[in-house]
Amino acid sequence: MFVQVCLYFYCKCLWRCLKFVVRKLTGRCELQRICYNIKPGASRTMKIETSLRGSKNKLLQTSVGVHLDAIEKTIDDIMELKKINPDINPQLGVSLQACLLQIVGYRNLIAEVEKLRREPYDSENPQHEELLLKLWKCLKPDSPLEARISKQWCEIGFQGDDPKTDFRGMGLLGLYNLLYFAEWDSAVAQQVLSDSLQPKYREVTKEELSKISKAEWEKKKFDKAIGYSFAIVGINITDLAYNLLVSGALKTHFYNVAPEAPTLSHFQQTFCYLMHEFHKFWIEEDPLDIMEFNRVREKFHKRILKQLQNPDMALCPHFAASESLVNI
Repeated sequence: MFVQVCLYFYCKCLWRCLKFVVRKLTGRCELQRICYNIKPGASRTMKIETSLRGSKNKLLQTSVGVHLDAIEKTIDDIMELKKINPDINPQLGVSLQACLLQIVGYRNLIAEVEKLRREPYDSENPQHEELLLKLWKCLKPDSPLEARISKQWCEIGFQGDDPKTDFRGMGLLGLYNLLYFAEWDSAVAQQVLSDSLQPKYREVTKEELSKISKAEWEKKKFDKAIGYSFAIVGINITDLAYNLLVSGALKTHFYNVAPEAPTLSHFQQTFCYLMHEFHKFWIEEDPLDIMEFNRVREKFHKRILKQLQNPDMALCPHFAASESLVNI
C-alpha cells in the first residue's frame, strides 16, 4: 500500500514537471494544446474535462460545475488566469466555451433525467393520464381504447390491465421515452411493436415431419414467437440508457452529436436508437423464449459499451446535430 501511494505521488509530480517543460517549449498551456491539436467532439471535450478536473487550481477544478449562464465569465477568468490574450487567441475562448457547454450540459441532463425517473406515475394526475392515453393513440391509432382499465394494454406490451404498475422502476422517464419513440419515430415504433407480436417461422426437420401430421406441422412451424412485450422492453431499455448516461459512457456519443449542451431530446433520440438496435439484436440472437431476455440484454449492453469506447462514436448520427460540429 505504501509503495502504491509513493508511486502515485511520483507519477503525479512527474506529470506536472512534464507539463511545465512542454509549456516552456511550446509556449502554450495544456488547454491550448488540446484545443489546437485535437478536432472538436468527444476526444477534445473529454481531454478538456480531464485537464480541468485534474488541475490543482480551484478555478479550473470548479469550472466544470458552473451554471450554464456563468460559462462565458468562467472562460474569461480562465483566460486571465492563464495569461492568454483573447484578441490574439480568439479560437481558444470559443473552443473552451463549446467544451464547457457540453460538460456542464451533460451534468444537467443527468439531473433532469434523474428527476423524471424519481417521479412516480400517478393515475390521479390528469397530465400523466393524458400522456398514457396519447401513447395508446400513437401505437394503436385504428383501435380505440375501450376503457382506461383494460386488457387491451397487453396489446402494446404492458403486463396487466393497468400500465401504472409497470412504471414503478423508471417512473415517468419510462413513459416519456415510450411516447417519444411512438410519436417521433412512429414508423419504426409501429414496426417494432408489430414484429414483437408476430410468430417467427421455424424450419421443421425431415425427421420431425415424418413423425407429425400436416396440421401439427402447420402449428409447430410457427410455435416460436419473436416474443417480447414492447412496453416492458421499452422500460427496460430506458433503464439501460439511464445507466449508460449516469456512468458517463454516453459522453462519447453526446459530445460527438451535440454541438452545445446535450438535452433531454438527445437522450430520447438515443433511446429510440437503442430500442431499434435491441430489436434487431434480439432477432439475430434468436433466443428460445423470453426467459433469455436478461442474457440477450446483457450481451447487447456490452456491445453498446464497446462501441462507446471509440472516441469518434456517434450512436445515432441521423438524429444528431453533428453537422454543426465545426472546427472551432
